[in-house]
Amino acid sequence: MSENLTLEPYHGRLVALSEFIHAHPELGYEEHESSRAVADLLESAGFRVTRGVGGLDTAFRATIGHGSLHLVLCCEYDALPYVGHACGHNLIAASAAGAALALLDHVDDADLTVTVLGTPSEEGGGGKIDLIRAGEFDDVHFAMMVHPWPEERLEAQCLAVDHFDVIYEGREAHASAAPWEGVNALDAQTIAQVAVGLLRQHLRPGDQVHSIISEGGVAANIVPQRTVARYMARSVDLERLDALRERLTHCFESGASATGATLSQVEIGSRFSHMVSHPGVLSHYRRAAEELGRSFGADDEGRPRPTLSTDMANVSLVVPSIHPLIRLETNGAVNHQPEFTASCLGPDAERTLRDGALALAATALSVAADPDLRSQLLGGH
Repeated sequence: MSENLTLEPYHGRLVALSEFIHAHPELGYEEHESSRAVADLLESAGFRVTRGVGGLDTAFRATIGHGSLHLVLCCEYDALPYVGHACGHNLIAASAAGAALALLDHVDDADLTVTVLGTPSEEGGGGKIDLIRAGEFDDVHFAMMVHPWPEERLEAQCLAVDHFDVIYEGREAHASAAPWEGVNALDAQTIAQVAVGLLRQHLRPGDQVHSIISEGGVAANIVPQRTVARYMARSVDLERLDALRERLTHCFESGASATGATLSQVEIGSRFSHMVSHPGVLSHYRRAAEELGRSFGADDEGRPRPTLSTDMANVSLVVPSIHPLIRLETNGAVNHQPEFTASCLGPDAERTLRDGALALAATALSVAADPDLRSQLLGGH
């Protein structure tokens, strides 16, 4: 299938799109320039574009074709704070757009409808979950995207995750003259963090906890009245995540009990689920990627899958989906490092963009031409 596909007419515009998004990093739900750039490119190529779908200002839907089998290519473009596009979302966006553009001349013969769905705020907010709730996946038969990574992998171990703030409120006092009049909210956070640190020895494999202090007081000579810690809790599935959250709550309660501070927990965004990759679609992706010279030795050798979390996992529980990791040369850097951000530009990044787009496009055509799989997807399986 891949020999019939080309990106040549669009290569320069796709590279320019990737570079533009990289140069204009925008946080979740604020990706106005990035989402507009992708939607404008697809609209100029003849796609039917609707902006602001699902009640999200920076979401869009760009569709070509009227076939019976409907594919969604998920398009991410939000950045991380401080490190910018250190997860390669500029390449994700350009690869999704490129795959759709490569399919332009093939959708009628393949009886396909192809939609690029602009999905905001993958880094914590969960834009895809918002779009699921808004019905944007209701008419979809399968969904795909690729994600840049230092290693070629068919899939990651996508952990379910909660994002939430742990807030303690106490009472200010002069830290020297009358500290006994205060209730120290920072002490409460410290006790909770020690408890969480001790709990880690007893966590089950696949359970993870990360945190930062985002508010720790206002001055060294004032007993801190309010502190906030941002937490992420991950586990292998939603049931296990519930059990982990219960154990963490006991740790947080210990900080409140010891200091007299009041405790509250505030959920941030939506809960990400575990992921279930569709094996039939994934096997077609593997063949398409291998035709482009990519290989999956780590998978064949049974090496542990990398762990991450993504709202694409929630999509996989309602629509057959894949989320393979496509290798990007990073010279040893890993995702969420500034060096990874730098790796998302240049010739190696352009190769990853091209291969990701062509692999997705070839997968779409081979899935559409597989009668058994097509029938299965049309039947909602």
